[in-house]
Amino acid sequence: MSFSPLLFFHIGAGTTGLLSGAVTMSFRKGSRGHRVAGNIFFVSMLGMSAAGAIMALMKSQPGNVFGGILTFYLVATAWVTARRRERGTGIFDWVALLAALAVGISISTFGVQAANSPSGSKDGVPAAMYFLLASVALLSAAGDVRMLVRGGVFGAQRITRHLWRMCFALFIASGSIFLARPHLFPAVLSRTHLLVVAGILPLILMIFWLLRVRFTGAYKRMRLPADLTGRAWR
Repeated sequence: MSFSPLLFFHIGAGTTGLLSGAVTMSFRKGSRGHRVAGNIFFVSMLGMSAAGAIMALMKSQPGNVFGGILTFYLVATAWVTARRRERGTGIFDWVALLAALAVGISISTFGVQAANSPSGSKDGVPAAMYFLLASVALLSAAGDVRMLVRGGVFGAQRITRHLWRMCFALFIASGSIFLARPHLFPAVLSRTHLLVVAGILPLILMIFWLLRVRFTGAYKRMRLPADLTGRAWR
């Protein structure tokens, strides 16, 4: 398994996802470069998360299985949000909601088991990590319910939904390599805390963009396109 084609695919897709994610964030939102890099990020992250979940299932690592499924769900729903017009929902949204609920409840169960264990962990994963992932899954499910009830997602909330889901998926990927596996990098990067910065950078950028979209006039001065992959906002 250590040198399986699936592992090489997982590593290649993950590397591509990290690089394309960084490039996507550097381009003006809605520009052609943003769209192209975003599509590469979308495909590579789906491949990386699916391969990771399959390998984790083969190795009986439920924590990584849940992480892979959650990442797949976040990227897929974020991409659909950007591609779809504001009004309307479909069968995909109902399937996504059920998947988020199933993952959130399952991870919560594992978190409780980890918290009640003598080591405070389960399968090598601490209870706090289970509860973090469960919170993200359940909050995402709550957002799906709200969207389905309203018949779609509109305005700044549409951008917010797309933005935070993509960024958190990127954080899961960056944390999995830079924070969880520092031994793969030169020791100087750990001593200078550069690995920590690289791991949490997607969260920092996510907070910046969420604040800019929701609490400044930058978004209000621009006309929202029917498709977020257009060119109307920065």
